[in-house]
Amino acid sequence: MHRTVFDPDHEAFRASVAEFVDRTIRGQADKIRSERLIPREVWREAGRQGFLGLAVPEQFGGGGSTDYRFNAVLIEELAKQAVAYASSLDIHAGIVAPYLVELGTDEQKQRWLPRFCTGELITAIAMTEPSGGTDLAALRTSAVRDGGDWILNGAKTFITNGVGADLVVVAARTGPEPGARGITLFGVESGMPGFDRGRKLDKVGQHEADTAELFFADVRVPDSNRIGEVGAGFTAMMNRLPQERLGCAVMNIANAAQILSETVTYARERSAFGQPIGSFQHNKFVLAELDTKVEVTQAFVDSCLTARSTHALDPLDAARAKWWTAQVQNDVLDTCVQLHGGYGYMDEYRVARAWTDARVTKIWAGSNEIMKELIGRRLGL
Repeated sequence: MHRTVFDPDHEAFRASVAEFVDRTIRGQADKIRSERLIPREVWREAGRQGFLGLAVPEQFGGGGSTDYRFNAVLIEELAKQAVAYASSLDIHAGIVAPYLVELGTDEQKQRWLPRFCTGELITAIAMTEPSGGTDLAALRTSAVRDGGDWILNGAKTFITNGVGADLVVVAARTGPEPGARGITLFGVESGMPGFDRGRKLDKVGQHEADTAELFFADVRVPDSNRIGEVGAGFTAMMNRLPQERLGCAVMNIANAAQILSETVTYARERSAFGQPIGSFQHNKFVLAELDTKVEVTQAFVDSCLTARSTHALDPLDAARAKWWTAQVQNDVLDTCVQLHGGYGYMDEYRVARAWTDARVTKIWAGSNEIMKELIGRRLGL
């Protein structure tokens, strides 16, 4: 199906991102994967190309765009190479950016955003805790006022960009109120005494992305690093999660579509019993089903992108898109592995890497089960 969500400006931008991936990432993809860290130079080159500050006002060095579709193009092209690139750069450019732009003070913006846009300042967001998982209202990391500062204690885990981040947006409990009330956001900077990074987590997939545990032991954070109002952190996170989930959906379906396309080519070229494996009726029907599922899913995601571009995205549609694309992605990639036979289980094949990379998409940004819970509530159940 012809996609109508993008116009010529978006497609020109897509060509620039594709060229960046080919020139900057593809040639060193194996090295990046083995080192489990996207090099600083890749971040800086992304900054030079204007990819990191798309939604940042021009006065701070950004592109000043309010059109989220440019972010979507960036995510799609990175996800075609590997989900980890899309995840890592989108955490910075698509997820952290709105917190700094919309909630940051003028002083914070002047201090952080110019380097944010150039890739000199890498960012992460720390919500998930070892004991809480998806339940953000149950977080235990705390921040207590001490004069003009806050004393931060606690731990976070599964933090993408956690190893390399220079600035981490940290959610902490600042009041005695139970549940969602009393949560505040802070900008914790690399080098603050008491802020330590644990081990680089050894994940099953997405080896390109550095994922870490973070520890805070009596970290003195100045009030000038508080992001947003005291006690308003949970609301701030909930208001921005729909865009994060839409970004996940864009990433999921772009990755699935790319690997499916490569699998169709493989099915045309790989022969068994004297004919291409794609010519067997069962395989042909399976690929036809996958193609249809991807196309229909893409149409829904594009509809969500159109809604987001006019600031009309329903959070429930973002939840639907997130869980459904994660399921479709995993179903498609599992079948693609099967069609590759034994080669599909070899780590040197892109389909095998994509398969292991994708499993977490049903868990992060709110598990698929939580997405269904949200949808069920809308149904009055």
